[in-house]
Amino acid sequence: MHELSIAQHLVEIATEAARDAGARRVTRVGIRVGELSCVHREALEFCFDIVTKGTLLEGAELTIEEIPVEVYCPSCDRVSRLESIQRFRCARCGQATADIRRGRELELDSLEVDGGEESVGVTPDSLDDRPVQLPAESS
Repeated sequence: MHELSIAQHLVEIATEAARDAGARRVTRVGIRVGELSCVHREALEFCFDIVTKGTLLEGAELTIEEIPVEVYCPSCDRVSRLESIQRFRCARCGQATADIRRGRELELDSLEVDGGEESVGVTPDSLDDRPVQLPAESS
């Protein structure tokens, strides 16, 4: 179950970002998970609840945005959503393609933190204009 190590790493990253924002606690953690990331949503939610105990994230809501798989078709010169991850073909012309454009994401997208007097959003823009990458593969 690699979801446990993903949850642990997520807590480390979110804790660091929350401390940098001067937060007393984190109330919500938003992540983006691609359909091909091999993350089981329920297992990640279960592990998240366990590893947040005793941290700034204890009791925080975990929101997960699921990202569908999109591929590029060189024949059509367009990106389209896969109808099935069992069939890597253009939805328009049916040509096989392995040019994946979306669907492998595993990113910390946002945090809502409580600084004591107000809630503050911590987004990728406030994290140096880039989402924080979580490990896609863990031992």
